[in-house]
Formats: sequence, C-alpha cells, structure tokens
Amino acid sequence: MKKVKNTKKKWGLLVGIVVLLGVSVLAGGYYYFLKYPNIRVHDDGIIFIHPNDSFETVMTLLNSRGYVQHEYPLRRIAELKKYPTAIKPGRYRIRNKMNNNQLINLLRSGQQEAIRLTFHNIRTLPDFASLLSQQLAIDSTAFMNLAQNPEYVNRLGFTTDNFIGMFIPNTYEVYWNTTVENFIQRMYREYQKFWTPERREKAAKAELTPMEVSILASIVEEETNRSEEYPIIAGVYINRLQKNWKLEACPTLKFAWGDFTIKRILDKHQEIDSPYNTYKYAGLPPGPIRMPSIQVIDAVLNYQHHNYLFFCAKSDFSGSHYFSRTLREHNRYAAEYHRALNQKKIY
Repeated sequence: MKKVKNTKKKWGLLVGIVVLLGVSVLAGGYYYFLKYPNIRVHDDGIIFIHPNDSFETVMTLLNSRGYVQHEYPLRRIAELKKYPTAIKPGRYRIRNKMNNNQLINLLRSGQQEAIRLTFHNIRTLPDFASLLSQQLAIDSTAFMNLAQNPEYVNRLGFTTDNFIGMFIPNTYEVYWNTTVENFIQRMYREYQKFWTPERREKAAKAELTPMEVSILASIVEEETNRSEEYPIIAGVYINRLQKNWKLEACPTLKFAWGDFTIKRILDKHQEIDSPYNTYKYAGLPPGPIRMPSIQVIDAVLNYQHHNYLFFCAKSDFSGSHYFSRTLREHNRYAAEYHRALNQKKIY
C-alpha cells in the first residue's frame, strides 16, 4: 500500500514537472514570438512600402536595414495575422525595440507617419510638380495632366492660368502615398481656409478678388526682395489699377519671355504679344507669375495708401527703390539707374 502511494506521488511529481515545463515552453514561446524586442533600429527608422510591394519585398527591406534580429518568429507572426495578403503601402517609422506583434500591427494598420511638406519660392507648376515627385509618391506627369485640364480646374473655380495661385506656400503634413487628386483636394481646402472672411473683406476693399490679390502679390514679390517695400509697391500698382493705367511691370515681361534671368528690360522685350505683357495690355495678367508667399499676399491686402505712381531701382544696386508721384521725378531716377547699368555693362 505504501509502495502504491509512493508511485502515485512520483507520477504526480512527474506530471507536475511536465506541466511546468509545458507552461514554461509556452511562456517562452509566447515571449519569443510576441513580446521579445526583436527589432533594432539605428537610424531614423523610416521605410517606404510601395504599391504592389510583396511580403518578400517588405522582409528584404527590413533585413537590408538590419532591423530584424530573428527572422523566423517575425515571419510566423506575419502569417498568423495574414499580413502577406494585407500589404498597405506608405511611409512608416519603425521604432527601436519593437516586438514582432507591434511591428506587424503597425504595418497592417496602415498608420503611416506623415511627411512635413514645405514649399515656397516656386515659380512654375512644373517646378512644383518636380518638388512633389521628389518628396511624395506623386508622379509629376500625372500632376501636370490634372493641373492643365481646364474642365478639372474649372470645377474647383480656377483656370489653367491661375491654378498655381491655389497653392498657398506653407508647411503641411501629408501622407507620402497620397494620390494626386487627394493632394489637390487637400490644397483646395487649405486655400479655402486661408481666405478667411477678414482677408476676403480686405481684398474687396481694394476692389480685388482673392485670385487678383495673388496675381498682384506674385508681381510684387518679383519686384523686390525687401519685405518693407512689399506694401509700398502694392500700393503703387493698386493706384495704377484704379486709374486704369497699364501696370508696366517688368517681371511680367520676364514671365512672358520665359526668362527670369533678364537683367535689363529693353524695347524688344516690350514687343511680345502676350496677355502677360503689362506694357501692352492694361489690367492684371491672367494668372500669377509665381506662387506668391503668404507674407506678400498679406502685404497686398494691407497695402500702403499713398500717392506714388512710379518706382525705380536705386542705382547703388542695394535692392531698394525710389518712389515717385510724378513722371518727371521718376524719369530722373530711371536715367540715373540706366547710367549705372551702362557702367556695369549690363545691356
């Protein structure tokens, strides 16, 4: 009887050990597969998963960056969570010491890290399209096809000439794999937000539409790099518009010729037959000659009220200008500037 009891104890102990070992194995497996910090990141952790990338492509990418310590458990977790059939393209930030479960959950969720897209000092839509293709998964040709589609831009309330004025230079958080149309719609919403009732009221007081403000701002921004002069020059042009004078803005001629490197406007430059030739045609040109900055747009909205009708660059090439009320005074400054150009052999 005593022997039977001892045998039962031994079996009980053995079963207990087996159960304990089993639990330990399960716990160890659980930790190894799900909780172990299998991911090591030594750089910014940014990866890009492109449309049509396969699971093997993603694994190759992770391994090539040296992120994965043990590949087998990561693959098993990915298979259990059906990630190979649920690849979501995007820009992801992988964090150091993530476990397999956290990494696969991140990639399956499609929770990307947005790009801080900053653009300013853009002259043309092709320049902008090039910038977008460098920072986002946007094809520059696809962007230009929409930007030059009259029916599409008209639905948004623009023309192909003034469409560049819809994009307000700033910094925006944008998903890397946003589509061209989604990006344009986002920028349209930003345009609507920018043109607040207060800004629209100021434009109306200047007898300008928001787009006309942007067109004028684009000219002002090309005229000077001195911010203190923005509202003064804006005031000159608004005075001319209100008198129905031609603007005679040199930057519009450079735009018409497609050459902003022109250093001296000559009579031959004024002969070009273009709606952007403000020496030939009165009023504002049909669209902005660059993407105007917020600072200059606001300078136009808050233009200086004065009696100046002319301005001329100073002969010291400081970038500053003389402002005149009369043509006689202006001609004196212009002659001085032209002599300075001649002395520098700028013809």
